[in-house]
Amino acid sequence: MTNSVGSSLGITIKSEREINLMRKSGVVTNNVKQLLRETIKSGMTTSDIDVIAENQIRSEGAIPAFKGLYGFPATVCSSINEEIVHGIPGNRVLLDGDILSIDVGSIVEGYYSDSAFTMGIGSIKQKSVDLIQTTYDSLKIGIKEVKSGARIGDISSAIQQFAENSGYSVVREYVGHGIGRDLHEDPQIPNYGSPGEGPLLYPGMTIAIEPMLNIGGWQTKQKEDGWTVVTSDGSLSAHFEDTILVTNSGFEVLTNNEIS
Repeated sequence: MTNSVGSSLGITIKSEREINLMRKSGVVTNNVKQLLRETIKSGMTTSDIDVIAENQIRSEGAIPAFKGLYGFPATVCSSINEEIVHGIPGNRVLLDGDILSIDVGSIVEGYYSDSAFTMGIGSIKQKSVDLIQTTYDSLKIGIKEVKSGARIGDISSAIQQFAENSGYSVVREYVGHGIGRDLHEDPQIPNYGSPGEGPLLYPGMTIAIEPMLNIGGWQTKQKEDGWTVVTSDGSLSAHFEDTILVTNSGFEVLTNNEIS
């Protein structure tokens, strides 16, 4: 789940015990993502998806990270087509040709993990395939910048340059974030910026990197439900996210996003 620009909770370095709990949480989140990728199909409602996700998380002894957080009413954020993030599951039926972004997280013994992916429903247009692949690739490019001594701007710049050179815009009003005892911790991790700027990365930091790419402009607006964020121009949007641990030798992906 994205953080809005401007909020602050404080940077923390995690102990080995805390890291192990976040690893366990990451396994749960990864398991539910894999289940949803295998299960989601045309004709399902987004509410159906939410029930499957909650049941899976709870079956593993974990707690849905989003349900009740800031008043959000569901386990997953389900965002379709021009919806970028924070879509509320309901009675909307998935149609062949839609693209669907799922954002989901888990809590294990008080520690969070957070991840997102976008997938096509049935047969999708080539422009949708390209958007999804480029967003996924931008996540991987951002993750490769993670190492002790690097700065947040190195991640942000790598994502922005790749996305814009590929012909897409990056959402600016919603950003990645630190994560741990809280879903949203410092530092904020924008998908745009300059290399060599921003906070330093240290071993034991845990962060959520989450590029959101639009086919059209980067501007956004919020729907009347007070949650769902859409592209201002109605263009398609895609979203990928992983929870990352900064290590002495580089990074460890705790939620292991893979595209198929």
